[in-house]
Amino acid sequence: MKAIIIDDEPLARSIILEYLKKYEEIECVQECADGFEGVKAIQLHKPDLIFLDIQMPKINGFEMLELLDHIPSTIFTTAFDEFAIKAFESHALDYLLKPFSQERFDKALQKSQLTHKEGEALKTKLILENQIPGQNNRIVVKTSHKIKIIPVAEIQYFEAADDYINIITLDGDYLKNWTMNFLESFLNPGQFIRTHRSYIVNIQEITRIEPYEKDSFRIILKSGKPIPLSKTGHSRLKQVLGY
Repeated sequence: MKAIIIDDEPLARSIILEYLKKYEEIECVQECADGFEGVKAIQLHKPDLIFLDIQMPKINGFEMLELLDHIPSTIFTTAFDEFAIKAFESHALDYLLKPFSQERFDKALQKSQLTHKEGEALKTKLILENQIPGQNNRIVVKTSHKIKIIPVAEIQYFEAADDYINIITLDGDYLKNWTMNFLESFLNPGQFIRTHRSYIVNIQEITRIEPYEKDSFRIILKSGKPIPLSKTGHSRLKQVLGY
């Protein structure tokens, strides 16, 4: 059984390694000091189990899990029980609240393995219910070459793309495996507005609203990009802009 430890505190990693010594069937294949290293290590080793901290530099533990195609069995090792408890209560996971004993560690390892279906459900729950304050103003995406943190304020608009959303910025376009309904609940309604079933627009990017075809309208962005405006979207926009 392969395991990976992901924690920015060397002491915390060493404690887990010490506790793992009694488990000959578990091999720690890598230690990681942040979420970027964690993603790469998981892709490389495909572990059965990860020990994951929440508050880490660069990206937090929740954002790291969100970048994975398949989530291994996950045990949180954290000093922030207010974030981990929600995940623990609804899924076959455990959390270890620092500092934890060997006995508590042993109980965590007795938990059942996380199935793929539960892992996908965990992704959604972690994003919806465990946003760390001050970190819902960014979106983390994985490209073929790197992981990019996109400040929400720099996004011009979102467009539905089958099972993904397309994030449009001045620097380029990025795909994210989210739904439009979830995205709408994630964003600040004072900053972004859903103008159409397939579009969510940064209000600051809107330059004008103009008639388009019979009894319909469209939005023109600063970039010149036209965006469809449904009747429902038009009503929302009127409320937000107060016209």
